[in-house]
Amino acid sequence: MARIPRKLLFDPSEVGVYHCINRCVRRARLMGDDPYTGKSYDHRKEWLVGRMAELAGIMACEFLGFSVMDNHFHVIVRNRPDLVAGWSDEEVARRWYRLCPLRCDTDGKPAEPTEADLGMIVNCPERLAERRMRLSSPSWMMRFLTERIARMANAEDQVSGRFWQGRFEMIRLLDEAAIAACLVYVDLNPIRAEIAQCPEESQFTSVYERIGAARESKEEKVSGTVS
Repeated sequence: MARIPRKLLFDPSEVGVYHCINRCVRRARLMGDDPYTGKSYDHRKEWLVGRMAELAGIMACEFLGFSVMDNHFHVIVRNRPDLVAGWSDEEVARRWYRLCPLRCDTDGKPAEPTEADLGMIVNCPERLAERRMRLSSPSWMMRFLTERIARMANAEDQVSGRFWQGRFEMIRLLDEAAIAACLVYVDLNPIRAEIAQCPEESQFTSVYERIGAARESKEEKVSGTVS
C-alpha cells in the first residue's frame, strides 16, 4: 500500500503534533554497538540529541519526546507557525542563516549575516514567506536533523553515500490521548529492546532527560533548604 503523501498529512499553517521516525540504511546499527565489528557508535546518539537541542533554539518546533536507538530514532514534535508569525522579518532571516549560513567563521560556526545578506530574504516577499514557513516545518526540521548527522558519520567513517534509509515516516497525532500513548511508546523503546531495564537507565530518551532534570531540581531545593 502506497504511503499517504506528506502534503495531505501536514498543513504548515496549523499547529500540530507529529511522530517522526527515521532508520539507518539497511537498518544497520550505525548509532549503537555493531555486533560484527564490536565497535560502539553510541556517541552518535549524543550528536543527534545535541542537534535536536540546537534546532529547538532556532526553529519554531517543540520536541515533546524522543528516543535514539541503535539503528533508528523517534521524535515527537509540535510545529508552531503561530510563533513564527510573531517574529520580525529580520528575525526570520537571521534564524534561517543560522541553519543555512552563507559563510562560516574560522571555528566553523555560522558567520554573522551582513545587512546585504539579510536583505536578500527580507526584501523578497516570496522568499521571506517560504523561509517563515520552513522554520516551523517538521519536514524541514527532520531534514536539518538528519543531514548533519549523516555528514558527521560519513566523515568519521571516511565514506560517502546514504546514512539514512531514505524518506522518513511522519504520523499526525490528533488528540491528547494519542500524544500520551505515543510518548509512552517512544520513551519505552529501549526497555522493549532490552537495552535498558528501567526508564532511569534509558539514555538518549526524553524520559531519561526528564528524570535527570527532576533530580537536579530536587537536589537544588534540598541544597537551598540546608543552606
